[in-house]
Amino acid sequence: MGLELIGITVLWLFLFLYVIVGSIDYGAGVFNAHSILTNKQHILSKVIQRYLSPVWEVTNVFFVFFVVGIIGFFPDSAFYFGSILLIPASVSIILLALRGSYYAFESYGAKGHKGYAFMYGATGIFIPASLSVVLTISEGGFVSFENGVPVLDYTALLTSPLTWSIVVLSLVAVLYISSVFLTWYAHKTGDMKATALMRKYAIIWSVPLIVAAGGIIFELRNHNIDHFESIMQLWWMFAISFVLWALTLRLIWLKRHFGAAVWLMIFQFMFAFFGYGISHYPYLLYPHLTIYDGFTNEAMAISLIVVFILGMLLLLPSLYLLLRLFLFDKKYVKGKRE
Repeated sequence: MGLELIGITVLWLFLFLYVIVGSIDYGAGVFNAHSILTNKQHILSKVIQRYLSPVWEVTNVFFVFFVVGIIGFFPDSAFYFGSILLIPASVSIILLALRGSYYAFESYGAKGHKGYAFMYGATGIFIPASLSVVLTISEGGFVSFENGVPVLDYTALLTSPLTWSIVVLSLVAVLYISSVFLTWYAHKTGDMKATALMRKYAIIWSVPLIVAAGGIIFELRNHNIDHFESIMQLWWMFAISFVLWALTLRLIWLKRHFGAAVWLMIFQFMFAFFGYGISHYPYLLYPHLTIYDGFTNEAMAISLIVVFILGMLLLLPSLYLLLRLFLFDKKYVKGKRE
């Protein structure tokens, strides 16, 4: 395995972890805002706030690692994506800043402010949507060159069915991942009303998830036939993902083993996410940029790989301790300790 392949694998793993952790966070905000709109905040708000309080500060660490790594391993990506992602990236940064302000106001200001809660919920929808646009752009067909500088065709991007199918999948995935996890967490707290409501949401969003995923594969057939054929060659990874989805849904439907359902859900997305990444190999931006174009020098690559592996070895135990000491502490989940 070459250094390029090791580098992109490490980065893809960081991005996958961000998708899981970030989706739980974003979805929690959406469900919190929805509960306020439907006057069900008395059921969900305590459970969601109990989850968010200890974890919000670490959610974006995985994403920061990914962004730094993609530029470090593949310096040419800064040239290509630096220009074409100026507006989408700026929107995402503004939304992340608004989300951070909610945390600050909620932690140190007036708790339970509806305006902040709605803003928080809205960013939980728009951040995944704005970030998912990068996947659409990477499929090619939206970038041209003017005087040697890459330029994004916003009209083609915004009118492409592939764009909206990926955006829909990102939103549905956020709500599904979050609802499955929060069903487990609510059950751990002993809050049966919150458990029942989150279980209902998990079932509701399970079918749209599969439909949206199938929609992307259908649209790829018309947009990027090379990627579509690569996906067909890796059908077994997506078949495993589908089986894991069915097992997750079965456990939730039967109201059994919610913890096992969460792990099945994580592995479901892992197979689908890595299947998508492998099928896209070796392109970062089809057909202009591959992982072999402008790869950093060997010494830098080895240093980055070592640093990122050490970072992973630091982050994962830290996340485990956070979950163990706060989220799943017996007194904390019962609301007896802040």
